[in-house]
Amino acid sequence: MVAKGDQAPDFELPDQDGEPVRLCELRVLGASPDHVAKVKRFHDKQNLNFRLLADEDNSVAELYGVWVEKKMYGKTFWGTQRATFIIDPDGTMAHVIPNVSPKTHDAEVLAALRDAA
Repeated sequence: MVAKGDQAPDFELPDQDGEPVRLCELRVLGASPDHVAKVKRFHDKQNLNFRLLADEDNSVAELYGVWVEKKMYGKTFWGTQRATFIIDPDGTMAHVIPNVSPKTHDAEVLAALRDAA
């Protein structure tokens, strides 16, 4: 997994409308391992105010080190490890949350942004 201080790997993925987005062009994004139509439904249902990208082939998850082997109910499978990467304007990882917890995620992101300011 990329770490704090690393250069953020650049990538291009389609957003919820199928439009291509490059990380180097826009630094506020979300990515999902789902196809564009499913990402669009989620984006619209949740009324998100940022672009949500479709990483259908998991290439960006692999690039960022979050396409990992998981175990659930005794079965092993490949899936996305939920993680948050806060990238500064120069493209450097300012903060990495490797195992996102929905209970603490918002507070941790806000604290990281305050510390970076």
